[in-house]
Amino acid sequence: MQNRYDESTEDLCKALLCLKTKEECLAFLEDICTIKEIQDISQRLEVAKLLSQGISYTTICKETGASTATISRVSRSYEYGAGGYKKVISRLNKEKDNA
Repeated sequence: MQNRYDESTEDLCKALLCLKTKEECLAFLEDICTIKEIQDISQRLEVAKLLSQGISYTTICKETGASTATISRVSRSYEYGAGGYKKVISRLNKEKDNA
């Protein structure tokens, strides 16, 4: 992990990785985040998925309710970040294809 993360961040990653089901994940998210935080994170992922499909900011804004500032921030992370969005979206797409 990079220097900006500490032991508690490492513990959070381990906690997420130990969850086995969607129900366990939702229960953990409900315990650790507010409903608004969960909605915001979910919205960012949806924005990233739409960006990965080449959808315009205007359409993304209308479909998700995300502000252009949020879309721009997600776009920067998607294009120039650590690759997390791309990895997750790729895996979600593979799951969808295998379903």
